Amino acid sequence: MKGIQMIIQVVFLFSLAWLGGFIQMWLQLPIPGAIIGFVLLLGLLLTKAIPEKWVEQGAKALLFILPLLFVPFNLGVMDYPELLSSSGALMVLSVAGSTIVSMIAIGHLCQWLENKREKELMK
Repeated sequence: MKGIQMIIQVVFLFSLAWLGGFIQMWLQLPIPGAIIGFVLLLGLLLTKAIPEKWVEQGAKALLFILPLLFVPFNLGVMDYPELLSSSGALMVLSVAGSTIVSMIAIGHLCQWLENKREKELMK
């Protein structure tokens, strides 16, 4: 039963991404459709139009396979050895630095949100 529930949740998340892509094309926005879909999901969760439980398992499943989605990108870099030159090294440092900063910022945000959630549950 949990497997079917997870599949339904993943399909729901993908449908929001698809809807975001449709909105992006319809309104000719310069924002990617997946981002619009993510904002739609955020709005639905913040307004409590859908409970968190409706997407929790599906989101965890997608986060689990997320590293696999970066493999084609890494293999693509191998086709362009000029990226490994001096300017490529600066690019790698830039990407690594921004990734570390992003991870730290997101980690702090998640800890803050978790602490806030725990305080609300204790009330």
